[in-house]
Amino acid sequence: MGILARIDAVLLGQRGHLFPWAPVCFGLGIATYFALRSEPGLPEYAGLVALGAVCAGASLRRPGGWAALGWAVALMAAGFCIAGLRAQAKTAPVLGWRYYGPVEGRVVAMDRSASDALRVTLDRVVLAGVPPEARPGRVRISLHGSAPALAPGQMIMTSAHLSPPGGPVEPGGFDFRRHAWFMGLGAVGYTRSPTLTVSPAGAGRAGVRVAVLRMAASNRVRAVLPGDVGGFAAAVTTGDRSGMGRDALDALRASNLAHLLAISGLHMGLLAGFVFGAVRMALALVPPVALRWPVRKIAAVAALLAAAVYLALSGGNVATERAFVMAAVALCAVLVDRRAFSLRAVAMAALIVLALRPEALLGPGFQMSFAATTALVAVFGWIRDADLPALPAWARPVLGVVISSAVAGAATGPVGAAHFNTLAHYGLPANLASVPLMGVLVIPAAVLAACLAPFGFEAVGLHLMGIGLRWILGVATFVSGLDGAQGRVAAPPGWVLPVLALGLLWLMLWQGRARCAGLAPAALALVAWGWAGADRPEVLVADTGALVGVMTETGRALSKPRGSGFIAGVWLENDGDGATQERAAARWPEGDGRVRRILAGGHEILHVSGKRAARSLETCRPGQVVVASVPVDPPGGCIVYDPPRLRQTGSIAISGGVTVTARQVSGDRLWNRPAGGRARVMAAQ
Repeated sequence: MGILARIDAVLLGQRGHLFPWAPVCFGLGIATYFALRSEPGLPEYAGLVALGAVCAGASLRRPGGWAALGWAVALMAAGFCIAGLRAQAKTAPVLGWRYYGPVEGRVVAMDRSASDALRVTLDRVVLAGVPPEARPGRVRISLHGSAPALAPGQMIMTSAHLSPPGGPVEPGGFDFRRHAWFMGLGAVGYTRSPTLTVSPAGAGRAGVRVAVLRMAASNRVRAVLPGDVGGFAAAVTTGDRSGMGRDALDALRASNLAHLLAISGLHMGLLAGFVFGAVRMALALVPPVALRWPVRKIAAVAALLAAAVYLALSGGNVATERAFVMAAVALCAVLVDRRAFSLRAVAMAALIVLALRPEALLGPGFQMSFAATTALVAVFGWIRDADLPALPAWARPVLGVVISSAVAGAATGPVGAAHFNTLAHYGLPANLASVPLMGVLVIPAAVLAACLAPFGFEAVGLHLMGIGLRWILGVATFVSGLDGAQGRVAAPPGWVLPVLALGLLWLMLWQGRARCAGLAPAALALVAWGWAGADRPEVLVADTGALVGVMTETGRALSKPRGSGFIAGVWLENDGDGATQERAAARWPEGDGRVRRILAGGHEILHVSGKRAARSLETCRPGQVVVASVPVDPPGGCIVYDPPRLRQTGSIAISGGVTVTARQVSGDRLWNRPAGGRARVMAAQ
């Protein structure tokens, strides 16, 4: 009883500081759902609902320290069930075969692919020979052929190659099928054929009308500000990144300034803060209004409306929705006379975002956004409560910018490195030289342009924006060109980032000296991450059989210098290797014949690429692993991974003689179940 009483007393001592733990518990339930290897059924959901209800009821009847644990269990059960409900609600047809033929649909979104091609997302899809009940609700196509100027709402037609969304390029890697499931994408592909406009953009539903307005605004911005500056301005104001060139994007990423492209918490916060301050100051200049009306609350309502307009104009993607929720929570706190920036406000925003889009928990956007916000609120809260010497008035904003940039960079750095395998070594000075300009010039100029647009004078604000954005692009180009500007890190084991996050959350959210206990799991995670490079798979096999990667003393050797470039790039990035595919292919030992051979993982690996190479493989022997890009069946007792088998296993990793498939790691979930139908290619009509 002594131990139980002690736990109860400790939890009672945290009273008043436990609400920030609510999204943590809710998120643990969501994470548990996504970590399962098989889809839960109705009995599991019913049991969790009953468990959550019992725990919540017991906590209401018996308030006290132990009640916090009851609420924690109830929140975890709720998170699990909401994630499952969201996944079931996104059920839609997924293409079950490779398709080539006519594709018709309505443009609902436009962006750029990794190869810098214009990419369109279509709904109302029509595929030749595919019945309506089997057609994907949405498809995404990269346009490599000629195309007219496109806009949301247009009906277009082309001949395209389509396939089901692909799985992880290596076991345990990023699962694009899961990502596509929640985006509603039932097929992805490309076209090299001309794209024709079937009908112009119509009125359509409200979302399409807003998208048309958004693209019109983007086109106007780029007409006033040509080149990358205009593309940057369009991205900041409307969320349209299609005007940004690849070199500019790479420079922003290498200098850790790419976050300025996304309409996220920084942009939404700067916009809302500027409108709030401007309206409050304007009303304060009118004495009768300032003395009789709640000026602060009126300014908060105006800022909330401006943020809502910004959300609609920007396309309403997940990152912008998350930023709007966070800004709205802060502004509503002002309306009810609460502190706008507190860990409670951050927790409320996180709960709302996770309840609406539980899948966001797995994405880098959510993780980086709330990591930065939580760390900033916690650090500035410690500074506020600490008895520190007063600074001169001029030094406070300077120190605030330095501290906020350093804290946000430190909080988001591990998340970015885990997802993107890069570190921007000069990210702090680049942000110090750029972020203040966003708040002082770029965002105010964007608001000015929006206010002047109805009168036809938006160019005044846009040219002011251009001054700031040219400076930021210049900083990005200079910093990315420095020696060692970008470092490479190996992908950590899957458990590292969650353990690191929980340790740092304990450090920031727990009250008292025991918060330091959070440093132990955080340090353990970082040490394990340091060993990640040594634990990378010895052999990786693409799920198409078109590429094999083998770890050597000089890095991963690839079986081909060209082809499957996306897969090759991800493998090398996860290794923390900055080599190009061509350089990595040069590490493969030279050999005679069309079949490429290498010793690794306790086996002799044979890569057979193409039909001519397959015909030359007449036999094999036990101990050999044959990877083929076309169906093969050589006699001799070897292990064969060809397209028919790889469709069942997904990508493969071999280490120490142990083979792990993507299917084994991903399990049997809604988004990776076979869509049905045999593989077929339909000729263009």
